[in-house]
Amino acid sequence: MTDILMPKATAVWLVDNSSMTFDQIADFCGLHPLEVKGIADGEVARDIRGADPISNGQLTREELDAAQANPAYRMKAQESRHAGLLKPMKKAPKYTPVSRRQDRPDAIAWFVRNHPEITDTQIAKVLGTTKATIDQVRNRTHWNSTNVKPVDPVSLGLIGQLELDALVKKAAEKRAKDDAKRGVAEPEGASLLSAVQMDQ
Repeated sequence: MTDILMPKATAVWLVDNSSMTFDQIADFCGLHPLEVKGIADGEVARDIRGADPISNGQLTREELDAAQANPAYRMKAQESRHAGLLKPMKKAPKYTPVSRRQDRPDAIAWFVRNHPEITDTQIAKVLGTTKATIDQVRNRTHWNSTNVKPVDPVSLGLIGQLELDALVKKAAEKRAKDDAKRGVAEPEGASLLSAVQMDQ
């Protein structure tokens, strides 16, 4: 069932203007049958003005007629004309305050050095920068490249630790999947050596 707007006001109108049962009205409006009975008795929703579901575009005249003719019939609400407008909005690009913008090249350098598996698109999205800036930092052609030093973006306040962890995990999983597709297998016994093994 499609959720209807103003269920109590719609129930008031249906009680006053139709011969439907309390169960039918309750089912259509998403209310309890006793609540609909209370509306009919004047004990509930006394000050609510009825809302015509037909003029609101939530119900057709045919549905109402069918429900009045058959007490067992359950009406179906129409799809709202405005349902498309209620879809969640696309997330806006990340805004970085002016005071933090000079720190972005340092964060980009950190990503390039420590996490090459993270794509430029992901870095651009999470830091609110451009691919051109990332290329300039990577190729050391950035106008301020002499002063750019890799700094953890969490310590710079450009990203939260949880967000960074999720990004690194997602990139690592994607790289592992891509390697598996290409058939690049890790050589047997090629796991990371511990510091103790390396000293021996």
